[in-house]
Amino acid sequence: MTHVTLRDVLQPALKGGYAVPGLVCLGWEDARAFVAAAEAERAPVILQAGPGARAHMPVSVWGAMFRHLAEGASVPVVAHLDHGTSLADCRAGLDSGFSSVMFDGSDLPLAENIDATATVAALAHAAGASCEGEIGFVGYAGGAASAGTDPEDAARFARETGVDAMAISIGNLHLQQDPGNGLDLARLRAIEALTDVALVIHGGSGVPFDQRAELSATSHIAKFNIGTELRMVFGAALRAAMARDANRFDRNAILTDTHDPMQHAAQAVFRGLGASGRA
Repeated sequence: MTHVTLRDVLQPALKGGYAVPGLVCLGWEDARAFVAAAEAERAPVILQAGPGARAHMPVSVWGAMFRHLAEGASVPVVAHLDHGTSLADCRAGLDSGFSSVMFDGSDLPLAENIDATATVAALAHAAGASCEGEIGFVGYAGGAASAGTDPEDAARFARETGVDAMAISIGNLHLQQDPGNGLDLARLRAIEALTDVALVIHGGSGVPFDQRAELSATSHIAKFNIGTELRMVFGAALRAAMARDANRFDRNAILTDTHDPMQHAAQAVFRGLGASGRA
């Protein structure tokens, strides 16, 4: 199996009691390692290009690279544009071959967020792609504070936008380097009682491993975004590669040494979410 949509992988996850990782990519090296990990684990994978990645490399290049990796893979691969903040961002992703886009209107008033997200969802669906939206606001470690998702607002958002997946704020934070105190289960269960849409946790690196595993199996959370913990592995592997021989200068040779650590770390993520053996 090759290039698929977000809905294609999240609906089976909801029914099967597991979650699929949305793995944050910053270049060829990590994207390739993540697909290798998915194949080793026989798991579906979501490759994500966020605003930082798109600022570093054009969205059209990301789309072509993700499609190339998907077409050569034997497991389902979703090419996902993460945190698009405008219709133009999402349209560019769809035009570049992404099979899924996330519109982030979380800083908008509720009605505006619903209207804008519904427009993007309709555009994505017309293109044969999927759409993720966000209700509430997921903050940043050491930065902007979160605003927790209101369950009634979440129900209205899911109903009126037609999104395939809904990112929620229940104590999760972007860019958290260590597992935090865990997610707000009471808020999660209140949201689940009012909607059956696939739920997404951004800032999954900050969620304790045991809670990730439990919620993947027992909740509507079908996607955990994982970035920071894998970037930390990449940085450590790169520093170790340079330290082994300070005279090395060929970037391809040096970067090759990051592949195995990144693949093994990603494989642990798949296993922790119960995604292994699902492809």
